[in-house]
Amino acid sequence: MTCCDLKCGLITGTVLGALIAVLGGILIPVGNDFIENTVHKETVLENGTLAFDTWTSVDISIYRQFWLFDVQNADDVVKQGAKPVLVQKGPYTYRTRFIPKKDITFYDNYTVSFVLPAGAIFEPSMSVGTEEDTFTSLNLAVAGVYSLMPHFLANILIQSSRSTLFQKTTVKELLWGYHDLMLNSTLGVFYPYNGTLDGPYTVSTGKDDIKKVATIERWQGETSLSYWNDPYCNKINGTDGSSFHPFLDKKKPLFFFSPDICRSISAQYNSTIDLKGIDVYRYMLPPEALASPVENPDNQCYCTDPVLTKNCTTAGLLDLTACRGAPVFLSLPHFLFGSNDLLQGVIGLNPNFDEHSIFLDVEPITGFTLRFAKRLQLNMLYGPSDHIEILKNITEHTIFPILWVNETAALDDETAEMFKKELIGRMELLEGFQIGLIVVGLILFASCLIALIVVSMKPKNANLFK
Repeated sequence: MTCCDLKCGLITGTVLGALIAVLGGILIPVGNDFIENTVHKETVLENGTLAFDTWTSVDISIYRQFWLFDVQNADDVVKQGAKPVLVQKGPYTYRTRFIPKKDITFYDNYTVSFVLPAGAIFEPSMSVGTEEDTFTSLNLAVAGVYSLMPHFLANILIQSSRSTLFQKTTVKELLWGYHDLMLNSTLGVFYPYNGTLDGPYTVSTGKDDIKKVATIERWQGETSLSYWNDPYCNKINGTDGSSFHPFLDKKKPLFFFSPDICRSISAQYNSTIDLKGIDVYRYMLPPEALASPVENPDNQCYCTDPVLTKNCTTAGLLDLTACRGAPVFLSLPHFLFGSNDLLQGVIGLNPNFDEHSIFLDVEPITGFTLRFAKRLQLNMLYGPSDHIEILKNITEHTIFPILWVNETAALDDETAEMFKKELIGRMELLEGFQIGLIVVGLILFASCLIALIVVSMKPKNANLFK
């Protein structure tokens, strides 16, 4: 090979290496656009997309775990006005959301409506006992008439039916309903549940604007709530929490609406964690979400009883009376983030952030929620009364914990592998191809360039004796 041929080959290799590296660089934005377009297409709620298949699927089990509070000193509370001593019993676990969405209807304005059938199946293997386990809890009927009825009338009902402040009940009765003699009706914390429907919901498909995908447009036919007498608190804001728009920005909160708490609420980015080989953003309910209006003025419209909330200074409690039609007060389990007076009103609670907080693990590219834990505590009120005989020794108003629930779900191994193969695997393959071109191109460019420089600097052989 002549020197000219060698130089020409090295020059060609240098140019080719540069072109390959440039091609790899060009493919990065092209590949990113391809990924973005693919994700947008697959996260729209329409037949045939990954989002729609996931949205309509009931393959991932959702469980509700209940912990019930058993009163240890019922007689002392009634006779001496003592603080209730509570022992937590649970979990008693039920599988829920095993029935697919019904009446799915698409509309021309890029929305889709549906209803959610409700059902619960007891899971003995995930429970500490049976549904027939008994414990002592606050009498729901007595607590109800105490809050909603003139006390002299309430006393007549209580005495004529020989009702007591506390009563023995089974897990099944307290959760799903029992016949109450005083009110001659069926009472239960979640009665009625099986066979009922939640909704209808109307949500955006995201077809016109992917940022709106799964956002609730209407619930029960209305664009806002009517419980709080304030436009801000009545606003239906966000999704139902099962998914959000793709390409999340961890600096921005996620909003979701839950009929269980009768309001919209937000969660903030906390950390990035590994879930079965998938990086997810963990969003958590911040303390200010249930803070008193003194700490968070946005919560002023949720304060409906200045007396009970001590001039709206009580934190960690949400009065759902207007929403539920019954005097129910919502909090996080064990009054996490709540005011000290709530925790000091009873004995036996121990708030723990890891066990009692709410979180969502969301895959940031697709916006799919891959794991969540929604933990809530239901409470009722009793207190002193000049007219109700069984309350004559009670001296303080008490927010009494009935139970707390952890509604949870997580993707299984099979779904995780499918998710990694269909999304992450393809993205990694494309990214590897891009990086490979750049690396190969740079190596070829650098090696040929260096060789070319060496060859060019090598002195020509001269025969001086020729």
